[in-house]
Amino acid sequence: MTYAPPVDAVPDHEDRLGLTGTKPLLVVTLRQDVRNIAPWVVLISVLSASSILAYAWIFPDASDRAQLAVALGGNPALSLLFGPARDLMTADGFNAWRAGQLGVLFSGLMAILVVVRNSRANEDSGQAELIASGVVARRARLAVAVAIAAMASLALGVVCFLITIACGGGITATLILSATFTASGLIFAGVAAVAAQLGSDARTASTLAIATLGVCYVLRGYIDSSGAADWVSWLTPLGWLEETRPATGNQPWPLLAALALAVVLVLIAFVLQSRRDFAQGMIATRPGPARAGLAGNVWGLALKANRASLISWLGAFAALGLVFGNLASSIGGVIADNPAMAQVLASGAVDPSELAFAFLVTILQIIAIIVAVMGVQVVLRVYSEETDYRVEPLLAGSLPRTTYLASNVLVALAGTALALLFAGITLGLVASARDDTISLGRVIEQALATIPAVWALVALAVAAVGVRPAARLVAWLGIVATFGLTVLGPTFKLWDWALDISPLRHVPNVSGPSPDWAGLVGLGAAALVLLGGGFVGYRRRDIV
Repeated sequence: MTYAPPVDAVPDHEDRLGLTGTKPLLVVTLRQDVRNIAPWVVLISVLSASSILAYAWIFPDASDRAQLAVALGGNPALSLLFGPARDLMTADGFNAWRAGQLGVLFSGLMAILVVVRNSRANEDSGQAELIASGVVARRARLAVAVAIAAMASLALGVVCFLITIACGGGITATLILSATFTASGLIFAGVAAVAAQLGSDARTASTLAIATLGVCYVLRGYIDSSGAADWVSWLTPLGWLEETRPATGNQPWPLLAALALAVVLVLIAFVLQSRRDFAQGMIATRPGPARAGLAGNVWGLALKANRASLISWLGAFAALGLVFGNLASSIGGVIADNPAMAQVLASGAVDPSELAFAFLVTILQIIAIIVAVMGVQVVLRVYSEETDYRVEPLLAGSLPRTTYLASNVLVALAGTALALLFAGITLGLVASARDDTISLGRVIEQALATIPAVWALVALAVAAVGVRPAARLVAWLGIVATFGLTVLGPTFKLWDWALDISPLRHVPNVSGPSPDWAGLVGLGAAALVLLGGGFVGYRRRDIV
């Protein structure tokens, strides 16, 4: 009697590589994750295609395009976000400026979430143990996570290229731009794969990877805004992708460096995975204290649950203040030589000190949007704790629902206020030390005046979680809309009623002759209404 191998036997080459079961696991996981990936592909593709369409619609004449190039070409505040505007006289050049760095940022974030979700998150939830009970090698899960992120990045590049071309984009420029999105996804898929081995759980891994992406993005923005030498841009991978120069240089060779980095990072991740314990990270976790301490009541528990994240965010905002404060010293002279830019930033102000402060106001608005991200994360964690079944034991006793929600909302509101204040103090200290025309007190006052706008965005998240958690995406849409209306709205000549949707639109410039404080009253009222609706809904709806 002879032995016949099973029909589904794994090929020898998969056994040698330790990738047993990779193919069936990839098929199943991809089918489950495609709905999470598709919105990212659509969002970034629309960002690129809309730039081509909007440019022809809003700037049809050469005179309009020349005015745009003069007003925005050397704007250091916008260079922080979008990179240098090398060509605003063509639709492809405008697309490369508006969608280039944002698309790179979003594609990197997409890849990070895909890798962590399909690697470490499965270990935390116990699904990885169920998978491992079958004929599936341990390396297979990480290989599948990286492969899905690579496939998503490639799909993003192809879809973005086809849609942008269909909207009128140039073939070569669009190809290079779309390739940078794919390259960013590959790089940060590697970063996430390494972070998944270092972090003690999925949340820590995500934090490490996203923090790396944020540092690269801020470093790239600082380099672009500070007028540093061209070689300095090579200090960050995002600078490599910027050197492809879509629509102006169309240089594909920096993409090879990005691909090489991605391969090296993935190989490092596989080496680290072979040396760490299952469901543990290379960075060991400390055992908890013997006594409850701060977590002895619900208020302390909410603070302790978010303490590590808050400390990390506060440090990041203090660093942002230091970085951006260094840019403020030379802004007055740069903007004073560009009347069109002065009109964009300071409504026609001509005094250098007013122009410098107007730049700081713009920077504080950008920081405020990032601060709102932190606040929304804290609020949305309320629902994630529900889905992880950690809230039911708390509410099973005498703890009221509204008290539990209030403890987390208080952390979100106080944390965002403290973060914006930290950023304002460091920004003001550095800027005032380098420029005598800038007042530290004024910068702090402007930061304080911006807090109600951030609270309005946090309150929107509270309303979503309290009333209908399935619609909690509206909290992120509020931040995205605020970013678009505040930063890009004036450029696209949107109507005043549309610009007024952004809460930052209602924050006055405290250095003006007669600041209009009525807008802050309106923001406070809107925040209270949203908070009230969130608490009423949370008290009435089912948990989970």
